[in-house]
Parts: sequence; C-alpha cells; structure tokens
Amino acid sequence: MRSFWRRGDAFVWFTGAALALCLLMIAGLVGIIAVNGLGVFWPGRLTGLALAGGEQVLGQVVDRQAIPGRAGEHRIQLKVANRDAFGLDYRWLDEERIESRALPSEAVVLERVEWGDCYGYLAGLVEDGRSVVLDHASPWEALQPWLAQARGINEDAHRLERGELADQGHRLERLRRDLHALERTGDRETELAALRAAFASASTTADSLTERLATVRREAARRGVVIRLANGEERQVLVAEIVRAYRPNRMSWSGRLGLYLSRAWGFVSGEPRESNTEGGIFPAIFGTVMMVMLMCLAAVPFGVLAALYLREYARQGAVVRVVRIAVNNLAGVPSIVFGMFGLGFFVYGLGAGLDRLFYADALPSPTFGTGGILWASLTLSLLTVPVVIVATEEALAAVPREAREGALALGSTQLQALWRVVLPSALPGILTGVILAIARGAGEVAPLMITGVVKLAPDLPVDGVWPFFHLERKFMHLGFHIYDVGFQSPNVEAARPMVYTTALLLLGIVLLLNLTAIVVRNRLRRRLAGSAF
Repeated sequence: MRSFWRRGDAFVWFTGAALALCLLMIAGLVGIIAVNGLGVFWPGRLTGLALAGGEQVLGQVVDRQAIPGRAGEHRIQLKVANRDAFGLDYRWLDEERIESRALPSEAVVLERVEWGDCYGYLAGLVEDGRSVVLDHASPWEALQPWLAQARGINEDAHRLERGELADQGHRLERLRRDLHALERTGDRETELAALRAAFASASTTADSLTERLATVRREAARRGVVIRLANGEERQVLVAEIVRAYRPNRMSWSGRLGLYLSRAWGFVSGEPRESNTEGGIFPAIFGTVMMVMLMCLAAVPFGVLAALYLREYARQGAVVRVVRIAVNNLAGVPSIVFGMFGLGFFVYGLGAGLDRLFYADALPSPTFGTGGILWASLTLSLLTVPVVIVATEEALAAVPREAREGALALGSTQLQALWRVVLPSALPGILTGVILAIARGAGEVAPLMITGVVKLAPDLPVDGVWPFFHLERKFMHLGFHIYDVGFQSPNVEAARPMVYTTALLLLGIVLLLNLTAIVVRNRLRRRLAGSAF
C-alpha cells in the first residue's frame, strides 16, 4: 500500500474518477434536456376517462405520481387542452376517481393559432354561419380540402402582410422623412411637389393592399368546424385558425413519425405564437446566430490587435503588467455590468449622437438611440474581448523565438515577420480564443435584456428592403426566449416543454458554431504540423 501511494497511482485514480464524474454530470444534464425536449413533438394518444359521478374527460396522460400522505394511491397529470374552455391546459386526477379508460378512435386534435390545442370530437362543419349538409363524406373527410385551402389563404395573407404591405410601409416612412426634411428647408418646391405626389401614391397603394388583406381575412373566416368536447359542450373553431389537425388514436407508427418530423421542422422554421409557448422559434435562432457573428467580427480583430501590441511591440514593464491584470479582471466582471455600460455608452451615447447627425427628421422617435442588435453585439464583444486577448497572447508566446529571429535574419521587417511567420503559427491558438468567446457570448442573457433583445420581434434584422441589414432593429435570442418562457409565462405547465426544447436547440447551435471553429483550427494545425503546434 505504501508503494501504491509513493508511485502516485492513487492520484491517477483520483483524477480519472473526477474526470469521469464531470463527464457523467454533463451527459446527465444533456440527457435530461434531450429526453424532455425531443419528446415534445411526439403525438401522444388521447385517453377518454369516465370519472365517478358521470364526468367525462379527454386528454393525454403525461405524468403519474404517488399522492403525498396517502400510501399506495396515485394521481395522473392529464393534458386536457381547450384552454379557452377550461382555463388551463393540464389537470391532476386521482386514480381512485377513474371508473374506466378508453382510446376513442374519433378523438381529434386541433392545433390552433390561439388558445393552444383543442381536444374533442368532430361534430360538423359550418360555412357562412350555416351548418354544411354532408351527403356521403364524413366531417373528417370533408374537412381535409378545407384545411388545404385555408393553408393557402393563410400563406397569401402572411405574404401580403409581411411582404408587399411591410415594404410599402417602409417606403412610406422614408418618404415621410424626406418630405419632412424638405418642408423644414422651405425651398426646392419642385422636389417637394414630387415627394408629395409620391407620398400620396404610396398611401393609395398601401390602402389598396390593406383592403386586399382584409378581403383575404374575410375569406379565411367563412368556414369553421364544430367540436364537441368531452363534457358535451360544443364549440366552433375557424378553419383558418387551425394549424394542424389529426386523429392520434388512428395513426400508425409511420404516421406518428411523419407528424413528429413535421412538428419539429415547424418549431425550427416557424414563428412563435401564444406568448412564445406555441409555434416556432426561427426569429430567435436567426437573432442568436447573427448576434454571435457580429460579436466575433468586433471582438476578434480588436482582441488580436491588442494582444499583438502587448506581446510584440509594448515595452515590458509595470504599465504592461497593470494592463494585463486589468484585462484578466475584465474577464471576471459580471455580465450585467457590461450591459449597463453598453446601455449608457452605445445606446444613449453613440446611438443618440447618430440620431442627431443622420436621423434628425425621425426624432423624437429614436433610430439608433434605442436598443438594437448592433449595440447588443458590441456589448458582448466587450464582454468576450478579454478572452480573445488572453488566448492570443498565449498563442503568440508559444511561437518559438527561433522562428522570429530566423525571419528577421533573412531580411524581413518586424511587420513581415509577424504577418508571414508569427501569426500563421499562432492562428490555431487564436481560434481557441474565438471558440471560448463564442461559447461564452452565445449563452449570455443579462446584457442583452437592456441593449436590444425583446420578447417578440416580427421584423428580422435582415430582409429585402434597402439597406438589407437593419442593425438598429431589436431582435430575439434563444437564451432570453428560455428565460421569458420559463419565468414570465402565465401557463407554466404548457411552457415547460418549450423551455427544454429551446435549451436543447441553443446547445446544438453553440456546439455547431464551436465545431466549425474547431474544424478550421485542426486543419490549420495539420498544415502547420512542423511548428510548435
């Protein structure tokens, strides 16, 4: 035993066990998120329950627990949906109250734009306020072509609202600003008349598009379905409000898989609805990735230049040591402090100055003098630039002195030696700093809450309207989306699956960004296999 401790085998086992424990905790965390997140989109069967007293309940069983203080007794959690009828999506039932269970084949799930899912039985169809008489087809069969037509109408309305009408709105705003600027000068009457005519024409076009949109929406509201709930109550649902309809108890395994993939894709590519507890999160994905890219564009060049100066040009002494200590301390400053600095310096300082110089006609409505994706990205770049500086300095210090001296001995200037020899050799280490910066910046939420992120941003920072990149716009972010859904939603039970799914997606995006940087770094290392790396 004494030789065992003397050889250090105990410490090998201790460090190995610590590593295994860390990996186990990470795998457990990811596994919990994955299990709870990936199962959200699977279409569960609807169970019909007959309770003591004659009450009928229809829903999806999602959990079963022992009742505290009552040995041997259990209760089940049932997703009953129909939030507009019952107030909540979920309900707990003691098993002792259940007299019978069944899987009714005619039970229907309607995923709606508002009020969440609707569970019930299809009782009939309505068109223009009158019941539709069906000769041979069942209500379910007659509903399918209506759903296909409603999807087309909704796509037309969405395209009109977010496309032509939105573009016309932006054009009207630009014309209004130009017109206001010319009216303040009081001259150039010819240009002023032309602008007024253009503004009147654009207003007429906008009114026409608005009328077209109203016509499309009236067409969408003509048809509806009558749903009979488990308690016998009948409710009418507009076909245009139905996102998806299916009968889960009649679906095969392949049908369930197809619906699962369809719902998963809708989650990734769609827009949020119902206070972000339903629908998709594409705007949040887009905002997260764009913010990380802008952050890297700002943090990496400045961090590398600062590290180059500190390592290669600055005279080593007390001042440089103080600067390095300050950089290391910046890496430990709470992120909310950076957020307050970004709000004061970028938003109220630079942004307000840009508004006074270039957007005075829009005042008092701010353009850059309010939170936006540009200021949020610059704030996070300040947060992550110390990481880049430290990693770059370490990478530069690892380049052998002989490489520098050999380049200088062959007649290179210091700049040429840095550009041709030192930086290529240090690039893998610099990319390590970029990876660490991405990993930290992508998950930060606190600075974003006061510099530009919002609960819902209907307009993306990139679109087809000049100048195409609108860095002054507010944006959505996956980290803030998790916070908002998890802690601000009034319907906690319905929001919980969305929290797990969004967290899993955020982990996947951060992993994908990091893997991209790692692949580039490894290729550079293979290319520079003869160097110290």
